[in-house]
Amino acid sequence: MGSLPPLEAIDTTICMGASIGVALGMEKGNPELAGKVVAVIGDSTFFHSGITGLVDMVYNKSHGTVMILDNSTTAMTGHQDHPATGQTLMEEPASIIQIGDLVRSLGIKRVVELDPFEMAKLEAVVKEELSAPEVSVIIAKRPCALLEKPTGLSASIDKDKCINCKQCLAIGCPAIAIRNGQVSLNESICTGCNLCVQICKVKAIRKAGDNNE
Repeated sequence: MGSLPPLEAIDTTICMGASIGVALGMEKGNPELAGKVVAVIGDSTFFHSGITGLVDMVYNKSHGTVMILDNSTTAMTGHQDHPATGQTLMEEPASIIQIGDLVRSLGIKRVVELDPFEMAKLEAVVKEELSAPEVSVIIAKRPCALLEKPTGLSASIDKDKCINCKQCLAIGCPAIAIRNGQVSLNESICTGCNLCVQICKVKAIRKAGDNNE
């Protein structure tokens, strides 16, 4: 699904959990890609079928980077629990498997955990880890917006400042759309993440909580 506009972030989609194995295969098939490949996988899928691929990367001395999108649930299929949520599908208490600890136990030394909505930091970390001559893992931790939605907290667009460049549409946020030829923000479904605030170059989007400025 990530290959569709506006994200267009994934070039190949084969099967659930295949991103890590494909990244390793691309690197070994074309040595020029070493240090240029990033595999993206969700937290639930990582537990389901990504761990073995990561073991293969370590064992075969890959230079690739794996980004695990940890949103604390199985969002794609209905928000089921998984081994890192602390309870079973029957809502019984269960041991919490820490993804960072599991990754380090495989012998991976380069493990970074961060909030993916801190865009400048994320960009810097991706560049640094891609340059490392070994396997590295970035754990992007941010609860699914459908699990934790603050009430009454929304960003807003200053129409006098907006130049309608549509750059904010590139993040694929369902709260941002074109209405009557103008970029608009649906405050009823905005989660206040402020990602669009970081994207807007003309500062036409006010940060959630600062709407009265």
